[in-house]
Amino acid sequence: MELIRGLHNLRPRHRGCVATIGAFDGVHLGHQAVMNHLKTKAVELNLPSTVIVFEPLPREFFSPIKAPARIMSFREKFQAMRQLGVDRLLRIRFNEELRGMSAQRFVEDVFVAGLGVRYVVLGDDFRFGNDRQGDVRFIQQQGEIHGYAAGPTPTQEWQGDRVSSTRIRQALEAADFDRAEKMLGRPYTISGKVIYGRQLGQTIGTPTANLELRRLRAPLAGVYAVEVSGAGLDRALGVANVGVRPTVDDSIKANLEVHLLDRNIELYGQHIEVCFRHKLRDEKKFDSVDELKLNIASDIENTRAWFAQRRA
Repeated sequence: MELIRGLHNLRPRHRGCVATIGAFDGVHLGHQAVMNHLKTKAVELNLPSTVIVFEPLPREFFSPIKAPARIMSFREKFQAMRQLGVDRLLRIRFNEELRGMSAQRFVEDVFVAGLGVRYVVLGDDFRFGNDRQGDVRFIQQQGEIHGYAAGPTPTQEWQGDRVSSTRIRQALEAADFDRAEKMLGRPYTISGKVIYGRQLGQTIGTPTANLELRRLRAPLAGVYAVEVSGAGLDRALGVANVGVRPTVDDSIKANLEVHLLDRNIELYGQHIEVCFRHKLRDEKKFDSVDELKLNIASDIENTRAWFAQRRA
């Protein structure tokens, strides 16, 4: 899959495509339905498929602290799109200029002049433009003027309610990983590059791999029983902490660190995937490192017990 980094990198060869646009946070079953619609139309018209996304997400631009936690990073989104068979991903930087752009101008500058779209696939609830005018009906009306067609993708439901990123965040916050998996179409994971941390785990006998989250905060927080894959690992058991390490410092930046059970391997610089299976407890600030060590030992014991029961 080709990544196009910004409108300024569009070339004549990128013109003539079937396109869709959205946040696609989580690439859940609803988003996957949009991608399937996109690919079907692309095959029908013998054209490449193009997905348009914004970075940062508009709500992160408007209010970084209050914006909903990301279900996945941009890198994870890129990988998910590639696995779904999308041909091109156009990443547009959301800035002040884009903030002030009307839906009309966006259609003319991006869909028509930039991409030369032949068909636009949309989620039935998506809107864009500073006037929020860019809905399915507006896109269809513009298509009649500019010579392209457009159509919505039916809403995907689970247990009678619409599948949405909001519902998935709620499931993750409640540690209901089975419910999240049903709406995502896969288990919930966080992947990233292992970076150097403060090495505290090493000094207290429980070395951890610290992941680069590349997001302001994660959609879940606490201590979890997890499975780790990548870098030669295949569903290796571990204990993960997601939060701000309140015992160590007063940082407000989210982080993820995972301790592998019965393994001590070098992971720095490698990418791993952490699959969340069960919440052990909330994150807690301990009065001393000794108290922290006792709780980590308990977390490890409880993780072993949970997986043993699950696999019995």
